[in-house]
Amino acid sequence: MKYIHQIDDWPKFQWKHESIANSLGVVRNRQGRLIGRMEAIGFPLRSEALLQTLTLDVIKSSEIEGEVLDPNQVRSSIARRLGMDIGGMVTSDRHVDGVVEMMLDATQNFDKPLTKERLLGWHACLFPTGHSGMRKIIVGDWRDSGRGPMQVVSGVAGRERVHFEAPDAARLDLEMKNFLYWFNGPSEIDPVLKAGIAHLWFVTIHPFEDGNGRIARAITDMQLARTDGSAQRFYSMSVEIRKERNAYYEVLEKIQKNTHMDITVWLEWFLACLDRALSLTEITLANVFRKAHFWELNRPELFNDRQRMMINKLFDGFEGALTSSKWGKVAKCSQDTALRDILELVQKGILIKNSAGGRSTNYLFS
Repeated sequence: MKYIHQIDDWPKFQWKHESIANSLGVVRNRQGRLIGRMEAIGFPLRSEALLQTLTLDVIKSSEIEGEVLDPNQVRSSIARRLGMDIGGMVTSDRHVDGVVEMMLDATQNFDKPLTKERLLGWHACLFPTGHSGMRKIIVGDWRDSGRGPMQVVSGVAGRERVHFEAPDAARLDLEMKNFLYWFNGPSEIDPVLKAGIAHLWFVTIHPFEDGNGRIARAITDMQLARTDGSAQRFYSMSVEIRKERNAYYEVLEKIQKNTHMDITVWLEWFLACLDRALSLTEITLANVFRKAHFWELNRPELFNDRQRMMINKLFDGFEGALTSSKWGKVAKCSQDTALRDILELVQKGILIKNSAGGRSTNYLFS
């Protein structure tokens, strides 16, 4: 079988402009609206939205590869590196810190050139022990041919599905030199399309022994940050790709088996996925705007520290029903104090009782 990287015209990508023009216009419009809305709110809430987005981005990008990270560790690691003062910080292990460092370097330093040295540093961050699971891998350098052809697979061990075979290791220096020259250079291509092309191109080369998918998504985020002209990320493609993981691998496999350089199918999927990511973000960030509106109407000094903290947690998505015992546990106070806090908020019309009473008594926003 011949793969796309073995075609004589590689990597002279082509696409049908008329097939993607409408989708591209919709995405660009959504991007502009979202950035405009976020600029209209205060710095603290923008920072909170940024922290929320980056945390989900790191978690979901790892989940696509079957790796589950502790959300609290990820959130704390990001907050520390961005100098954010948040409550409930926890210690994060070096693996979490490494993934976070890679993502933050890609997005916060989006305007710096992408170089081989930078990519090798990202790779070293992803694998601080020099192992992928129990397997020792080449870290901080391109893969070699010692393990045979590089096959791109998905699925758990023992049930992997091979999607395509990457270029031979002997080609990597030239392939990556060409990719980086294109990525860093000026282009007449719309920057959103460039993000989609960069993702496909890098994944096809697959220069590392492991971690290529996460680095490809970091490169995509980097280019999208360039598109927005901002290091503040308020939407995440990784969250949507995680939801559509099977479709993601299917379209990649389909393109790899092309007998031509037309990547219209990939760009159509990429734009549709990005559009859904932007739509999802508008929904998930609605709580941020509701919170902003709440604090515009209610002066923070009218509440004690525990009440302010718990109100914010309710806006952020409190897990389960709010009871006085849960309030006491989270706010680190007695249940009697918790009940007094809650009843004050009921009297102010902020919370309402959601049951007839007894042990099942719980509360929610009015």
